[in-house]
Amino acid sequence: MRFLPLPLLSLISAALGSPTSDALLAKAAVEAVDVLRRAAPDSPSGNYAPATVDCPSDRPTLRAGGALSQSEQDWLRTRRAKTVDPMIAFLRNCNLTDFDAAAYVTSNSQNFSVVPNIGIAVSGGGYRALMNGAGFIAAADSRVPGSTDAGGIGGLLQSSTYLAGLSGGGWLVGSIFANNFSTVVQLRDGYQDSALWQFSNSIFEGPKRRGISVVNTVEYWDDIKDQVDEKRDAGYDASITDYWGRALSVQLINATDGGPAYTFSSIADSPSFSGADTPMPILVADERRPNTQIISLNSTVYEFNPWEMGSYDPTVFGFAPIQYVGSNFSGGVIPSDGHCVRGFDSYSFVMGTSSSLFNSFLLQNLSNTSIPSVVVNALDAILEDIDRDDDDIAAWTPNPFYHFSNDTNASADDEQLTLVDGGSDLQNIPLHPLIQPVRGLDVIFAVDSSADTTYSWPNATALRATYERSLTSIANGTAFPRVPDAETFINLGLNRRPTFFGCDTSEFSNASFVPPLIVYLANTPYTAMSNVSTFDPSYTDEERNAIIKNGLNVATMGNGTASDPEWTACVACAVLSRSLERTNTSAGPTCQRCFDRYCWNGTTDSTAVGSYEPTPILSLDALSLGISTYGSAAGGLVYGVFGLAAMFLVL
Repeated sequence: MRFLPLPLLSLISAALGSPTSDALLAKAAVEAVDVLRRAAPDSPSGNYAPATVDCPSDRPTLRAGGALSQSEQDWLRTRRAKTVDPMIAFLRNCNLTDFDAAAYVTSNSQNFSVVPNIGIAVSGGGYRALMNGAGFIAAADSRVPGSTDAGGIGGLLQSSTYLAGLSGGGWLVGSIFANNFSTVVQLRDGYQDSALWQFSNSIFEGPKRRGISVVNTVEYWDDIKDQVDEKRDAGYDASITDYWGRALSVQLINATDGGPAYTFSSIADSPSFSGADTPMPILVADERRPNTQIISLNSTVYEFNPWEMGSYDPTVFGFAPIQYVGSNFSGGVIPSDGHCVRGFDSYSFVMGTSSSLFNSFLLQNLSNTSIPSVVVNALDAILEDIDRDDDDIAAWTPNPFYHFSNDTNASADDEQLTLVDGGSDLQNIPLHPLIQPVRGLDVIFAVDSSADTTYSWPNATALRATYERSLTSIANGTAFPRVPDAETFINLGLNRRPTFFGCDTSEFSNASFVPPLIVYLANTPYTAMSNVSTFDPSYTDEERNAIIKNGLNVATMGNGTASDPEWTACVACAVLSRSLERTNTSAGPTCQRCFDRYCWNGTTDSTAVGSYEPTPILSLDALSLGISTYGSAAGGLVYGVFGLAAMFLVL
């Protein structure tokens, strides 16, 4: 077991560690002004309730899913051009010594059939997924000090076109964009009197405030109830997801009461996104068909982006303008005597929809917290109106896809579109929107924080689900690389190091297009036992920082010291792979070594696996030595912390 050298991680750890100097605090104050320029309180009601508005002269309509929206096409023309300079800088830093990758992109900088198109997908898994995913994003973000030094992958984020998340990964993506594409450092450190990313008080207790904590908790939940009542009083159904989403937003959106009037569609008007200075955020949810409880691989997958919600699946194959989803669409149009509604796309409701698995988590904790009885009674009243088995739903009423695609849309005759957690169909990595042929991605970095094993480590169940779905009719022409069984992943260590899938494109000879290369990065212990329970509701600052740092180590393979000093060059090779094949260009022996090392070559080992308990790749940080991880993914785990040392180095 080796100690991590410091050239890169001492700098990044300092940035990710708790600020202690006046200079850092002053810097945070400046950044606090910056973060105010973000997604906006765009609901015309001024609160959580949707409101009727005058329809624009060009009345909102649904569109078919045969192409990207015009808004996305227009944005892409600018965004793809803006990825070129960061990509050139990123490739220069990757130390690919026998191929001039920067010159290759530079010489083709006006040809976007050659310039690589990059996506990042962050899995679900509660706070574990948020924190582990945050480590990857910090490593990929050139704004984080030290991320572009030797061994770093800083600039990959700035080179990317899309950033997708679901459930806990959706909290990360949502929080980044709700707060003006803030860095992980900014979000982690928070701001004065802000509850942003302060996870030490559980979501059931509410944020830390002065005074008596029980009184504060009552006020916190009373505020949430009042916000949801505003939606109900405006004539809209409320579900458990409304309460869950509002509670989430207090921790994820740096605004008073978690920004109840903030809308997801307001991202489209934020200067950083509208100027195409950031990737495009996408969140994912699944449909629960009427009168069913099972979410299978043939369930319709919905995406939410700054302009639309909808699905490329053949069941619906259509998109609604997300700014107007509360309107009474019928057959894809708002009737001439109908009204337009805005504000239904509450930021918190979208994040809550993608993570509705946690509705039952909320309900199970009602009797164990200081949640006031008036809130408990309100939740019980909702449960009286629905089947108890429907407590994990998000009720999108009115259904934007009412009488749309009548022959194939299972919910076409229902006034409610019932959506659930995006990982409910086992596709716990949001790959679905990124493998659509119309988006033309070349590579997807898939960050997996799933709890597939007894001790809450991933074994690529999510990848297998997406692959298996690609073999069915609902895939609608999408393709996905073949992946092996869970035993092979563990026996061959494919979830202990980065693994590439889809390297040999001959496997897609019968497909209508070649899908992206998948760079799979599973949560694994480097410097922290990061397999905390999906349903653990609170973390000290030190625990949070430890898991973020571990995620950064996973992304960089411990600054390249874990086993491969060529890892950053291999990241560059992965980015370039599809482009080089299209142009019949050889990248040289370094890339060949990388592909030999990281591409799954089809070998399997399906020997039965007993208990999977990986050991740390690097030395555990002091705090991690005291973390006890026992229990199952479903039942949670005991998470005892006895160390007192801070997780991150501070310069």
